[in-house]
Amino acid sequence: MAHEVQKMAYVGEVPWHGLGNKLTEGEPLEVWTVEAGFNFEVKEAPVHFFPINGSMAKFDGQKVLYRSDSLSALSVVTDRYKVVQPKQVLEFYRSLVEVQGYQLESAGCLRGGRKIWALARTGVEETLKGDDRIKAYLLLCTSFDSSLATTAQYTAIRVVCANTLSLAVNRDMDSAVRVCHTATFDPNAVKQQLGLESTWFTFMDQIRAMANTRIRPATAKKYLVNVLGDPEVPFEDQPREKLLNNVFDLFSGKAIGSDLESAKGTVFGLLNAVTETVDHHARARSPDSRLNSAWFGPAAAVTAQAFHEAVKLAA
Repeated sequence: MAHEVQKMAYVGEVPWHGLGNKLTEGEPLEVWTVEAGFNFEVKEAPVHFFPINGSMAKFDGQKVLYRSDSLSALSVVTDRYKVVQPKQVLEFYRSLVEVQGYQLESAGCLRGGRKIWALARTGVEETLKGDDRIKAYLLLCTSFDSSLATTAQYTAIRVVCANTLSLAVNRDMDSAVRVCHTATFDPNAVKQQLGLESTWFTFMDQIRAMANTRIRPATAKKYLVNVLGDPEVPFEDQPREKLLNNVFDLFSGKAIGSDLESAKGTVFGLLNAVTETVDHHARARSPDSRLNSAWFGPAAAVTAQAFHEAVKLAA
């Protein structure tokens, strides 16, 4: 089966999906452009069709987006669709890297280039008890098939297990800035709207509360039912009982980093049992399909729900 990750570059450890071109840290954006597969432009062409027994006609209001390198079609969109070019995604990070000390860590193309992303380490990190380190990252992604608005958002990664943690610190405060494809992408305006400092401090206060809150097995099972199951059905009768039991086993000691003081028997450990499942164990056609789901698809919603429910338990 073909990989969804068409091309990718990274620095540091090999990503959990095992794909990509390894770069040395500090490579210029021009190298990232080539190695991450961003060295193409998205072109536009009008949509035409052949009526039965007729000559070719134009379909007004629609256009085809296609790659400049392979000429492969990416999608059919409306005339109002504004494209953010691949090189613009990397260029977004130039001042952040050169002035603020950010470091690009990965970038790549999904689904034949229909979706692209870049992820940079901000240099902001904190350590919980037991030397449990959490780092802040900035993700920028966009799509050429209407599946995703151009989105910039801060996220966090737990170093010991590479689990992705949501920075959506409450349901009314989204850490993401989204630009729909009918609007013009203004990188400076997006950077001004992103507020890492206030969001990060609130997020870490919540994480520390989770790490300091012990939880009983029965309460942990109720949490898993609320996040992954049917709240109207007891744990033992859940349609996805096997999944819930697997996640509970991770919480009980099988998860990576579950032996650390911050996670052992705590709400934070329970949250990471869910995020480890989403990021590393969830059923998927391929590891790259799992990446797409964990960052941009249904699994991302599960992670956000798990975070919000964990905040309640630690309140």
